[in-house]
Amino acid sequence: MDFDWMWKAVLIVLAGTLLLRIAGRKSISQMTLAQTVIMIGIGSLLIQPVAGKNIWTTIGVGLILVFTLMIMEYLQVKSDRVEQFITGKSKILIENGVVQEKNFKKLRMTVDQLEMKLRQQGVSKITDVKWATLEPNGQVGVELMPQAKPVTMKDFSQLQAQVDRLINMLHVEPSTKRPVTQEVGGEDIFKEIQDQGSVNPPPKHLQ
Repeated sequence: MDFDWMWKAVLIVLAGTLLLRIAGRKSISQMTLAQTVIMIGIGSLLIQPVAGKNIWTTIGVGLILVFTLMIMEYLQVKSDRVEQFITGKSKILIENGVVQEKNFKKLRMTVDQLEMKLRQQGVSKITDVKWATLEPNGQVGVELMPQAKPVTMKDFSQLQAQVDRLINMLHVEPSTKRPVTQEVGGEDIFKEIQDQGSVNPPPKHLQ
């Protein structure tokens, strides 16, 4: 009985692990187009020895793919033009709470898809977003409006210090009440899911 398939299987796992370790630790969602192509190619190659192909040729081709990827990444570090050509540039989706329709058409993206990504980041209103960009790896980067940003410990400490100084100046007891922040305008995109519809739907060509 031929037991070659046993050591081939072990070698495939070890070689595949080594190749992917050399290629990098990024997850699929963080990969550029070139990295995704290389990873798919390696995955397809690793199964070839099971189909009777030469295992050493398969590993050799895998190494060439990985080294090609490393060369491409090195060139991107050295040249902005190469990086723009291979990786691409970020695209603006929202600017000061306003959806940039022309970029949606170029990217073949809908407002509903953007809202899904915003909800995943805990953003409930498009009007709360100062900047939103689509990054080359497919992720959406978001910067909130100043009034929509969560309070940091630094902000809280500065506010507390100002309140303490004001209390010392007035010589009064601090109030236990907290000011209520007025809600900023805009439709809640989480409530849109609950109501199964939008009160102010985007234009039809962006839905």
